[in-house]
Amino acid sequence: MKALHFGAGNIGKGFIGYLLNKTGYEVCFVDVNQQMVDSFNETNRYVFELLDDSQTEIAVSPVSALNSLTQEEQVIEAIAKADLITTSVGVQNLSRIAPVLSKGLLKRQRENKNKIDILANENAINASSTLKQEIAQLVSASEMEEINAFAGFPNTAIDRLSLSKTTDDGEIALVEPFYEWVINKSEMTNLDLPSIQDALYVEDLKPYIERKLYILNMGHATTAYIGFLANEATIQSALEKPAIEQFVRETLEEASHYIHHTFGITHEELHLFIEKILKRFQNKNISDDVFRVGRSPIRKLSFNERLTQPARELAELGLPVGHLAIAVAAAFLFDNPQDEESAALQAYIQENGIEKAIPHFTQIENQQLVKRISENYNRLKNSSADELLAVLQEAGKEN
Repeated sequence: MKALHFGAGNIGKGFIGYLLNKTGYEVCFVDVNQQMVDSFNETNRYVFELLDDSQTEIAVSPVSALNSLTQEEQVIEAIAKADLITTSVGVQNLSRIAPVLSKGLLKRQRENKNKIDILANENAINASSTLKQEIAQLVSASEMEEINAFAGFPNTAIDRLSLSKTTDDGEIALVEPFYEWVINKSEMTNLDLPSIQDALYVEDLKPYIERKLYILNMGHATTAYIGFLANEATIQSALEKPAIEQFVRETLEEASHYIHHTFGITHEELHLFIEKILKRFQNKNISDDVFRVGRSPIRKLSFNERLTQPARELAELGLPVGHLAIAVAAAFLFDNPQDEESAALQAYIQENGIEKAIPHFTQIENQQLVKRISENYNRLKNSSADELLAVLQEAGKEN
């Protein structure tokens, strides 16, 4: 079995390529980094490292690679012959790989027509559908109809923290021990291939996507914004403070009521999920910078995003939002001049005030919730690091 994977970054090497290899696929990476392409082809292997106490190294072999810039014809040929195609290039780069994918799929339509699934594993909702749309813009309607006859674009949800380090042998991916790869089986075209080892196949992806976004990603961002206000450099150091750890745990529990109400997932299951999240956040083998995690606050405060959605939905249901109101307020105080969105956010607040900034960026219409966020913003803004901890400890009383 042959798998073609676009993107030899940390997720590609330390997660997707690894599981494809474990399943028995010959993995060929497609990337633009010629040094990495040469290394894969010369050694037929690569190594990544687990962020565990032993710094466990894992070797993946056999692998090969192609450069999509200089070997387009070979990539097109590989698309026509592959049994499975996957990506981890970043959702913003899907439009860049769509041209060669469209050419390869049209070649496959002429020469092969064997069914194939194309899984875009990006940190975005319905990335495979996005990739399908990008391809559809490059071919005629009739050509896209022919592609749809043999190619499926199952959406996925992936979860594995990944970093990297530079060594004499090049960049090595560093990944946490935990991982989750959820695949929408109902959108698959080729069901004859063996299931990818350790992947979870489901009929409805939405509960898994929203659980990750509105609990895990929300909690990660909340820790970063509170950690920033507490003058902590990393997620791990922030959570060493009992008041912050307790606040983040209670915020996760608060947000979980939205998932329970929406999808019927039990409180017991969500509680176990939350405890697992906190253990991941507290992994002392990871140094997770609060500026990295908190970056792009405007996006994270938008209407359907991790902080705003659970807060406004729970408020409309009349359920507690005391912790989430503080988390949203903390995001408005995230001030990193090196972050373009943070700088724009602070400039808007400076010019228009927080009362206008909240509905402008979140589109929250619930005036009571807007007022609550605004009050928390002013309390946090005027609090020292020590006073901040007292505000966090009082959060539950306000519910």
